[in-house]
Amino acid sequence: MRKLFMISLLALTLVPASASAQNWFVSPFIGANFGGAADFGDFPDLDDEVERRMDLGVTVGWVPNVVGFEIDFGWSPNFFEDTAGDRNFDFGDSNVTTLMTNLLFSAPLGSPVRPYLSTGLGLMRANVSGGQGLFNDLSTNDLGFNIGGGLNGQFTENVGIRGDIRYFRGLEQRSDDDPTPDDDFFDEDFGFERFNFWRGTVGLTFRW
Repeated sequence: MRKLFMISLLALTLVPASASAQNWFVSPFIGANFGGAADFGDFPDLDDEVERRMDLGVTVGWVPNVVGFEIDFGWSPNFFEDTAGDRNFDFGDSNVTTLMTNLLFSAPLGSPVRPYLSTGLGLMRANVSGGQGLFNDLSTNDLGFNIGGGLNGQFTENVGIRGDIRYFRGLEQRSDDDPTPDDDFFDEDFGFERFNFWRGTVGLTFRW
């Protein structure tokens, strides 16, 4: 009986992983932002475009078949540095962090290449230090959404590659009728209007 138990246990360890065991994935990525723009707080004339910047991050998700979910984390250093608009603003060091929870719609299991769509809501956090001592270090945490898609390609059952392109936009809007102190920006009540950008990335995907 003991010998039969040991043989059964060994057989279980040698059984190949089923397709259902590949539902979870993690995909570290690298890419760039492009096509970005924002109005900066109490300075609506500073409607600058944002130059392309590197983006790093990771996506973790669960896709049992066609519909799943994912959590997408991205970080872009020096996001507002040397912006390319006609009315540039002399920012110091800056970065943008995004953390999104998304619904994921993917092609059915069984294909080595699977296109997908993804959309959801989450955090868009910006940090900016004052250029030339004009203002103190500022930060804002705003609600935003993202929508995008891409392709998953598998080298093996557990390792693949993921190409992704998506659009991010902040949902914070300031009404012209709202009373706003003249020194709102310098009191560190810093916010963006019409803050948006595109992000393209590529990364390895590990499934289990």
